[in-house]
Amino acid sequence: MTVRDAVIFDMDGLLLETEKIALKTFRATCSLFDIRFNQTLYDTCLGRNLQDTEGILTRNIPAFPGSAFMTAWKDAYHEEAVVKPVPLKPGVRRLLSHLQDSGIPCAVATSSGQRVALRKLDNAGIIDQFRFVVSGDQVTRSKPDPEIYLTAARRIGTAPEHCLALEDSDNGVRAAHAANMLVFQIPDLVAPSADVRQLGHQVLPSLIQVYSLFKNPA
Repeated sequence: MTVRDAVIFDMDGLLLETEKIALKTFRATCSLFDIRFNQTLYDTCLGRNLQDTEGILTRNIPAFPGSAFMTAWKDAYHEEAVVKPVPLKPGVRRLLSHLQDSGIPCAVATSSGQRVALRKLDNAGIIDQFRFVVSGDQVTRSKPDPEIYLTAARRIGTAPEHCLALEDSDNGVRAAHAANMLVFQIPDLVAPSADVRQLGHQVLPSLIQVYSLFKNPA
């Protein structure tokens, strides 16, 4: 691997073990509103911001209760994944420490809102490892649009093609790929789709393997 000048991380499901909480609280909210859970529909929302997610659910669930559902889901998730610290994904601390020691700047590009993102990263004890956090409420278009990654590259002062993007979701991979970045996908709950695999990016089992590539670049 050619070492990049900057590394841009997704957050949920990539740095933090939060996607399982999102799924659990979503299923509970479906039960609360007597809505049949649809895994395929839920998977299409991964990596997107709440506004886009609400739009997808509204278009696909008859008589979807809109803001009432989203508020109930957000409140349940907030109690479990924002108020309380959540575990880091394997390899996070080792990789971040190596990048810091190597002088490679890091940033976060997350669909979560700014206040929530900062709270999660602070709770996890890794917020100081990042130059800045670009959040879903700071851009106009959500992943899979490349805007958030192009914004992150501009703020970090590195051309997109010289950045490495680390993502877990297909929507995030599409966004980073469209921004012309080198992309590594570390899937969390959902394996990459056949369409996304055709992008030709590397798919790795964990950030431990990313760390190994930085330690021993080919």
